[in-house]
Amino acid sequence: MDSLMDKDEIQALANSLRQIDQKILKSAKDTSIKRIWYQGDESYFDMFFDIQNNQIIWFQFTLRGKAVLWDKGKASLCTGTTGETDSDDVSYYPASKIIKADKKTDLAFIEVARSILQSRAGEANFDKALELFKD
Repeated sequence: MDSLMDKDEIQALANSLRQIDQKILKSAKDTSIKRIWYQGDESYFDMFFDIQNNQIIWFQFTLRGKAVLWDKGKASLCTGTTGETDSDDVSYYPASKIIKADKKTDLAFIEVARSILQSRAGEANFDKALELFKD
């Protein structure tokens, strides 16, 4: 992915993210955890996070076959690639997402994700997600 996106493309991606109705999400076994899902207009562009006690405990942002992930247990951002755009995968199922961790963190993609989220700053869920990008 070309991580050098212009401001208009970043803004368009950010504007396309819409929260998916909670009723269609599978409920967590732990009822204290709330899953929030945003999906963009572009294929394979979405953001998930789990919130417990008003804090994110898990986060996943995917775009164009790349992913940024964060887990409370690791407390640092990491990146990876998805198989979603591989059309030759015989196990292809559009609702599945397997992420292979990058050997080296893709800092440019982390910046793309941060820029998209920053475009929606001021909205509570996006502000919570942006907190994960601060060092």
